[in-house]
Amino acid sequence: MKLPVFKNLAKTVTAEQMEATLEVLEAYAESPAVKEAEQEAIGEIISNICGALEMQQMLADGLDERTAANTFMQRVMGSIDK
Repeated sequence: MKLPVFKNLAKTVTAEQMEATLEVLEAYAESPAVKEAEQEAIGEIISNICGALEMQQMLADGLDERTAANTFMQRVMGSIDK
């Protein structure tokens, strides 16, 4: 996950656009013709889009950008530690 990437997505792309993109990427990644390296790259993109969606929701709930980003990254780091 790359914080600058999903911060930019959260600011510039609507939730509907990101959700539609997720559907396409997931369908593409499930194709048997897609190689493992491509699946990993797609997985990284999907992770960034999901992060942007969550950050967008936190911003809509009233958190400022810095707090939303820090909250999200703490949650990600917490889940990795488990």
